[in-house]
Amino acid sequence: MDFNFSAEEEAFRQKVRGFLAEHLPKGWGTGGFRLPEGTSEIEFARQWQRTLNDHGLLGLSWPKEYGGHGASQAQLAIFNEEMARIRAPGPLNGLGLIMAGPVLMVHGTEEQKKRFLPKILSCEEVWCQLFSEPNSGSDLASLRTRGELVGDEFIVNGQKIWTTMAQISDWGMLLVRSDTTAPKHRGISYLLVDMHSPGITVRPLRQITGGAEFNEVFFENVRVPRANLVGGLHEGWRVASTTLSNERGTSALGVIVNFQNLFEALVDLTRRTKRPGGAAAADPLIRQRLAQFYVDLQELRYTAYRSLTKVLRGETPGPEGSITKLNWSELSQRMHDFAMETLGPASQLVKGSKSAVQNGRWQFNFLASRSATIAAGTSEVQRNAIAERILGLPKAR
Repeated sequence: MDFNFSAEEEAFRQKVRGFLAEHLPKGWGTGGFRLPEGTSEIEFARQWQRTLNDHGLLGLSWPKEYGGHGASQAQLAIFNEEMARIRAPGPLNGLGLIMAGPVLMVHGTEEQKKRFLPKILSCEEVWCQLFSEPNSGSDLASLRTRGELVGDEFIVNGQKIWTTMAQISDWGMLLVRSDTTAPKHRGISYLLVDMHSPGITVRPLRQITGGAEFNEVFFENVRVPRANLVGGLHEGWRVASTTLSNERGTSALGVIVNFQNLFEALVDLTRRTKRPGGAAAADPLIRQRLAQFYVDLQELRYTAYRSLTKVLRGETPGPEGSITKLNWSELSQRMHDFAMETLGPASQLVKGSKSAVQNGRWQFNFLASRSATIAAGTSEVQRNAIAERILGLPKAR
């Protein structure tokens, strides 16, 4: 396997680095994307995405006729790497770019592509994903939100939960039960819903970190035009599989760089943390655990390269994305658990406390990492996908 990029691709890397050196917003470079909560933060994130788009750095692999640049998937991977390397803020409309856009290019009508794709890139319209329900999270196909087709409209009733950014979204990717008599995987339809429609109520959910990026969303007789159906009536599960494959697999190299940054920060933390007899890094058990994290990181890196190779061959990301997602989410929790152990009693000092290490960064990220094995499919779901779709094992009864 050749891990080297071409001269043209390396020239593109230098272009991205030059752009970031000139345009990286003041104060960034020490942390990644967080959900904007205030009006000014949302507007900042929206303007940053527009700056990226204006400089030709979004929609890199999208067709030019829809506002993209027709570049290679390798250039997209390089962009994600460089953004993560310098800890630049991500685009506000991440779900639109990573999930809605790729799904529309595979399953959308020509009218849907022309209507939605350019505005995803320009951040004129922000997107959310309306899949999970209170009793249908891990078993997504058991969802109960109804989408009854009446004439040229779907009448939607039900509830979604854990919807990231619903409170600031303009459009949503919505799965509904459109045929209650069909087997659960076959009676689902995939709709594009205007989040400003009458009958939609969004309620933010306060999390353990103190933030509220997740939401409950209620639908009461919400009307969705049939023209907003993606992929055919009752074919939503097939479309949703494309959405989830892109969510789990397309940004893998950026994830790797984020973990490299995390690993280096952990090494630095052990050198700075003092214990009787010297720094924590002098403890052979500490060094052994750091070495294991390094090994885990390399395994994650080469799995990501394998997924990227498939994309570069023109293939759609598949179930192997579950391997990457399972590994990075559980590795994140192990690394942050280690950080809390290293800090010892200081791990109780959170942001705002005068003596908090790095202003409570590790404590916040430790709490945030608890959701890593749930978001984008639980670890149990990922293991089932790996067992059934990669290893060919029989389905669990």
